[in-house]
Amino acid sequence: MKTNHFIALIAFSFLFTISTTAQDLTKQFDAIVSQYYTNTEAPGATILVAKNGKPIYKKAIGKSSLELNVDMTTENVFMLASITKQFTAVSILMLEEQGKLSLNDPITKFIPDYPTHGKTITVHHLLNHTSGIKSYTGIGNLLEVARKDFTLDELIDYFKNEPMDFDPGEAYQYNNSGYVLLGKIIEIISGDTYENYIEKNIFEPINMHSSRYGNNRELVKNRVEAYEEDPSGFVNASYLSMTLPHAAGALTSTIDDMLKWQNALTNNTFIKASTLEKAINGSTLNDGEHITYGYGLAEFNLKGSKGYTHSGGIFGTSTNGIYLIEEDIYVIGLSNCSCNDIGTVTQNLAAAAIGKPYPTMKDVVNIAEDKLKQWVGAYEFEDGAVRHIFIKDGTLKSMRESETNTVFEIFPLSENHFMFEEGNIEYKFSKTANGKRQALFIADTENVGKEVNKPMPAARKEIKLTNAVLQHYVGTYQLGPNFNVDITVKDNQIFAQATGQGQFELYADNATNFFAKVADIKIRFNKDDNDNVESFTIFQSGQENVAKKID
Repeated sequence: MKTNHFIALIAFSFLFTISTTAQDLTKQFDAIVSQYYTNTEAPGATILVAKNGKPIYKKAIGKSSLELNVDMTTENVFMLASITKQFTAVSILMLEEQGKLSLNDPITKFIPDYPTHGKTITVHHLLNHTSGIKSYTGIGNLLEVARKDFTLDELIDYFKNEPMDFDPGEAYQYNNSGYVLLGKIIEIISGDTYENYIEKNIFEPINMHSSRYGNNRELVKNRVEAYEEDPSGFVNASYLSMTLPHAAGALTSTIDDMLKWQNALTNNTFIKASTLEKAINGSTLNDGEHITYGYGLAEFNLKGSKGYTHSGGIFGTSTNGIYLIEEDIYVIGLSNCSCNDIGTVTQNLAAAAIGKPYPTMKDVVNIAEDKLKQWVGAYEFEDGAVRHIFIKDGTLKSMRESETNTVFEIFPLSENHFMFEEGNIEYKFSKTANGKRQALFIADTENVGKEVNKPMPAARKEIKLTNAVLQHYVGTYQLGPNFNVDITVKDNQIFAQATGQGQFELYADNATNFFAKVADIKIRFNKDDNDNVESFTIFQSGQENVAKKID
């Protein structure tokens, strides 16, 4: 009897430990969500975290309808936006496994009259955004185009005669047109509509009963209202005909259905493991350069844990899904406002789920200045970056050498461990056996920096502009497909906010040129002959892109 009681006590202790751990993790998850969703009366989100295919956390926050004052529930249905692309890509890969197409097939095999300008554009090029075809969401005024109903052929006609951006396979450029063409190929091979094909061949077999092709006319139980935010507050999202996103972004779903989908991918329900590997491990350009985008999914690295991901952004919607392979962790977040940074939320949740949580400002401690001084100096990192650590106003600062020489405060978590304010970048300092200092820079990956003898360059200085000058730049600018940047002004300060991301301040070099301090970003506003602002050019990571003013 004593033995039985002893065994029972061990079992109870084990169950208690598991329960306590689960409760602690739930508290961590709740703290992360509440950090980003502080207003429960605003548009919100539904979020799910799963381990080994089973939910370990589900949360609904905010309102599904502001007008009707309806709280969000985990059963709410959202537009998936570009997360749709993984369904399209897997459908193509299913047809490949069935012998109905090859990824090396030229698209003219299925769409003979498509103008390829003498180039060979393959199915592979459509899948990984290397076709060079111009994305239709970058043609004309998207807000006007989005209000029109198109047949699939009319939509293809809208962009097919545009000049190509580059030769197939020469570069990577995110492209909605390519996925519309993949939708057309699915229809031609299957003899059915894209909508019916997805619903019959994917949704029905795995009981995704709350998922469907988006439809503005159809009554959909638990469908959320979509919102945007402008200087006046929340507004209803701009109208979008669901004929426009098609196979690039028209599907709708719930967090529970999305877990069914991820489990189907993990368990090779629709495609073989070897086929999935092609989709999730990136791809290469003609010159052999590796790109992280594969087929409908992109490589993802979270503090050394490998996985894959895809996000979505469309009028009034922000979505993001992350899967970490070795840990079998899936996180999906669906938001009914393009103002919400759901990507950061899901990334933070995934980090906590694998026991590598990002620190927050609540974890910051006080460290005496003489202890901070031990890390002052210059460090050269494995990726070539040089960062300077120095003290100003009693706090430790970090400056990466760049065109902007932007200075960030770093906050102590311990005597040798520091974080940037957002918590997703950290430093860990140490000393080698010979007394030399080194720094571990922790972001998506880890980078070691060694102490070097190098003087610190001057920080970038800004000038002050009047409110009247800044007001000229207020508006919405389209930077990419379903990806806009809102420029706003408040109290003689100018701010930028990209779709699904947080707001950050811009600082003026002169009347038209600005820079950010949160990242190595420069923006130049461009004017037409009548002195009206028509676009801005953004310079980042050695690249420059033009964002056209659309509102």
